[in-house]
Amino acid sequence: MVNMMKLMKQAASMQKNMQAMQEELAAKTVEFSSGGGMVKAVVRGDGTVASIQIDPKVVDPNDVEMLQDLVLAAVDGAIRAAREMAAAEMGKLTAGMGLPGLG
Repeated sequence: MVNMMKLMKQAASMQKNMQAMQEELAAKTVEFSSGGGMVKAVVRGDGTVASIQIDPKVVDPNDVEMLQDLVLAAVDGAIRAAREMAAAEMGKLTAGMGLPGLG
């Protein structure tokens, strides 16, 4: 019974820590660029896109497809980087708990 109480306390603590971690991640950002920095995407640690910057030099009405590809590459790269950052931060939180798949 003592182990069950200890486990319940650990679970409550972990839940509180995870909520705090999610709030921290939402405040952190990662940036990824494509086209040699012509298109930049900034994504928050919670996966939401914070901003997209496009250098006017890359805007060519005759080649919209290239701009679309650059925006897609920048956003995709930033989202991947945000996921990696979130996984690393969550890994710190769950490390050493001895739970399969969480540390």
